[in-house]
This record gives sequence, C-alpha cells and structure tokens, in this order.
Amino acid sequence: MRSVLTKTTFCLLTVAIAAFILSSCNSSQKKQKSDEQEIVETVVVDDKLVDGFKKSKLIFYSLPSPLETAMLIKRAGATYNEELLNPLSNIEKYSTNRQKALNLGVYSADLSYTSLFDQTQSSIKYMANAKRLADGLGIIDAIDEETMRKLEENVDDRDVMLDIISETFMSSNAYLTENDRPAIAVMVLVGGWVEGLYLATRLTNGSVDNNKRLIDRIVYQKLSLYTVINLLEEYKSNEDVNYLLTRISELNEIFEQVEINNTSKVEAETNAETRVTTIKAESEAVISPVVFEKLMKKVEEIRNEFVS
Repeated sequence: MRSVLTKTTFCLLTVAIAAFILSSCNSSQKKQKSDEQEIVETVVVDDKLVDGFKKSKLIFYSLPSPLETAMLIKRAGATYNEELLNPLSNIEKYSTNRQKALNLGVYSADLSYTSLFDQTQSSIKYMANAKRLADGLGIIDAIDEETMRKLEENVDDRDVMLDIISETFMSSNAYLTENDRPAIAVMVLVGGWVEGLYLATRLTNGSVDNNKRLIDRIVYQKLSLYTVINLLEEYKSNEDVNYLLTRISELNEIFEQVEINNTSKVEAETNAETRVTTIKAESEAVISPVVFEKLMKKVEEIRNEFVS
C-alpha cells in the first residue's frame, strides 16, 4: 500500500519565546509537526536558536500531543467507537507512579478523541479521571476546579473544549519537566502516544484497504516513534522508563519494516517573527498487510498492558 504525498513540519523553540511556545506550540491551531530528530539537528536557523535548551527538551516538544493524534484520526475520516476507550472504572487499578503516568496519557488521548467527536458528557468524565491521576502524581493545579468549571460551561463549544484540553496536557508536562520529574513526563507522553496509535489501528478494522487515509496516518507514526525512543533513551536510568524502552523497541522492530522515502528535495523555511522553521518534503510510505497485522497486534498488546 502506497500512501499519499505528505509534508513534514517542524516547530523549533527559541530561548526568547520559550514560554509562549510551550503553551501554544501544541494548540489546535498550530501546524502539524513531524518528529525525526536527526533532521532537526541538521537545520541551521540562526545564532539565537535553542542556545539555552538541552536536546531532550527539543525532543519533548516535538512529539505529537494526544489531541493532535486524535485530530489526525478524525481528519482521516474515522468514526467514533466508545468501546475502544480505556474504561473509566479502570482508574481504581492504578496505584503506582508508572500506572498513573501512563494512564494519564491514555485518558488524555481518550479525552481528546471524545471531544473531537462531540461526546461532551464522556469528555467531562475523562477529564475528571485525568484530574485524579494528575493529583495522584502531585501535578499541582494542572487540572483545577476552575478548569473543570470551564469545561462544563463550554460543553457545546468544541473549539473552547479542545483549547482547554490542549492547555491542560501541555501544562501538566511543563510542570513535570520544570520540576525535575522528566521520567514521569516521558511516561505520560508515551501513554498518550500509544493510546492514539491503538485507537487509529483499531479503527481500520484490521485492513490496510479499509481506510487508506487512516493507514497513511498510522504508518507515518514511524517518524514519531523515533522521538519516543529518543525520549526513553534519555531517561532509561529510571527503572520504569527502561522497562518501557524495552517494550517500545519491540514495536520499533515492526515499524522498521515500513518504508518511508523522500520523493522530493527537503526545503526549510523560517518565519522571522515567530522563529518557527518549517521543513517540507514530499514522501511516500509502504506497508504490507502482513506487517500491518503484526503492528496491530503489538500495539494492542502494549496498550492493554498499560491499562490493565
């Protein structure tokens, strides 16, 4: 199966506008990012670019948020299926930091999915679960009573709800990284990424021909996977992160069988005002039905392990 041509976009951070970027780079209005860190490192923008940032922070904010992944799913024409979500009642099982962090990411992805498909009551319930897990992880005021009130008051305004969800997810991860708890932040991000991939693969009904646009979105997650592995490698001294690295590496072995090839010259454009660099390249991807079946099974295995 060959994919449609796509453009890859990178959002790079500058020291001068770091605070603005951290809060807005992952909003519903920003350009979609691709995540191959090797390409980021080859682009020279200007002398002021990322002087005060560690490589790991660049990696953090290049990974698609659960909301972005849910948007990709909807744009691909997928439908809503509540049976695929992590049951709300599962929250009672989560007692360790790893369980709480992973499922904060999982519930964030489910929250984004329900919101995009206008399932307002489910969205409020999933936000409440996310709040419980965030509180359990000591993420101060990431989801406070004011956030819940705003969500309930805007149940009929999807754009406002999506903004609230995006800001909440990013503020949670910003709090963790700024308070020297990056391992927890990594687990939240990985949980959300895996859940998004799980939803996407299940919504294909197991066929590479069922929804080719959705299949395209899935195979291009190979690029995001580079980012996931870089994150895990950065903090693998943490026992929980090292465990996740082992599991995600199993997924990578399957994604290595997916071919993504550039079919045009790579070009970089920089906006002088926003300091955002866009890297554009046309590419195509190929995945066989056999490889896709392996991918589906491995994603389901890892995801079910996360939520159990």
